[in-house]
Amino acid sequence: MPQFAVNAHRSDPYKNFRFRVVLDGRPVAGLSKMGALKKTTEAIEWREAGDASIVRKLPGRTKFEPITMEAGLTHDTTFEEWANQVNDLDGSAAMSLAKYRKDLLIEVMNLQGTPVLRYKVRRAWVSEYQAVPEMDANANAVAITMIKIEHEGFQRDTSLTEPTET
Repeated sequence: MPQFAVNAHRSDPYKNFRFRVVLDGRPVAGLSKMGALKKTTEAIEWREAGDASIVRKLPGRTKFEPITMEAGLTHDTTFEEWANQVNDLDGSAAMSLAKYRKDLLIEVMNLQGTPVLRYKVRRAWVSEYQAVPEMDANANAVAITMIKIEHEGFQRDTSLTEPTET
């Protein structure tokens, strides 16, 4: 079976440097790195009294790992505004219960910049925010801002089909 249904001549998998995160309907500016989409289901072990020598396993709770996102420090305030929805300087009474959870899209793109895979991340919220990184006058690096996102699952968007490559 070919790895690509539409482009059977293709044998190389997609690269990990062509991606974008869409939040509130627009791509996040300057995004340079994103952690993996990962879920883990616990294994519950049990034994039957009549056959105590064999350990059986059942699926237990599934948890979704947080996603970290890093972006170059710019004037885009998307991460900061979202983080402030969870914890505002004015105290917990200023927290926006209606806005702090968001659905977001993660798109993998081919080398032509066309989205080829899309995942919807459900009910995400910011659990950690780094506004400014450690600064070093002797370094030669880009200043990076970072958020850690907690969420309640992800699902592949099967309506996005493999594009025809020319």
